[in-house]
Amino acid sequence: MASYLNDFFFGIYPYLAIVVMVMGSILRYDQNPYSWKAGSSQLLRNKGMRLGSNLFHVGIILLFFGHLVGLLTPEPVYHLVMTAAAKQKLAMIAGGIFGSFCFIGMTVLILRRLFDPRIRATSRPADIMILLVLYVQLILGLATIPFSAQHSDGSSMIALANWAQHIVTFRTGAADFVLHEPIVFKLHIVLGLTIFLLFPFTRLVHILSAPVKYLFRSGYQIVRRRA
Repeated sequence: MASYLNDFFFGIYPYLAIVVMVMGSILRYDQNPYSWKAGSSQLLRNKGMRLGSNLFHVGIILLFFGHLVGLLTPEPVYHLVMTAAAKQKLAMIAGGIFGSFCFIGMTVLILRRLFDPRIRATSRPADIMILLVLYVQLILGLATIPFSAQHSDGSSMIALANWAQHIVTFRTGAADFVLHEPIVFKLHIVLGLTIFLLFPFTRLVHILSAPVKYLFRSGYQIVRRRA
């Protein structure tokens, strides 16, 4: 039974989550484009918004790209500049710092969302749910740091990277790499995949509309005074 669950959650579930995320996002944008928004509560109350939002977004963006690079960089590539042990230590330090930023920011945002009457009254259940899911995922991520420290040779990091690289390259046997890893790593992965699954049904879709093009615009907006 345990082997079957491992094969499902780490060999099949990743593809289910990604397919639902992609197809669900396309259908939502096509069928209900006016719901495609972040739904900011800043207009209702500005207090705490800037601190919480900035720390949350900086932390989560750096964590996301840190995971992306850390998991998908082939071992021979990073061995050109560092060992697996050094890479794991770097990941633990950076993850701890960025995770702390994100934790403080999310705590502020959750307190606003739950205990400010005006914001709570305009919050959909999905808004609160996804914020709490992200919060639990962040806590799980921070909880992996002590477990990583117990394997200073980087063996757990290598196993998780092999799992991720086998998944994205559609190779068989991906689930075998995480079979004997601590439960906290497995919960972190499964909940992360569940966030992908929930993605098209929540406000997270606004990530796909991030105005990156403004960073590369050729000129500035011209504002003319009314004559």
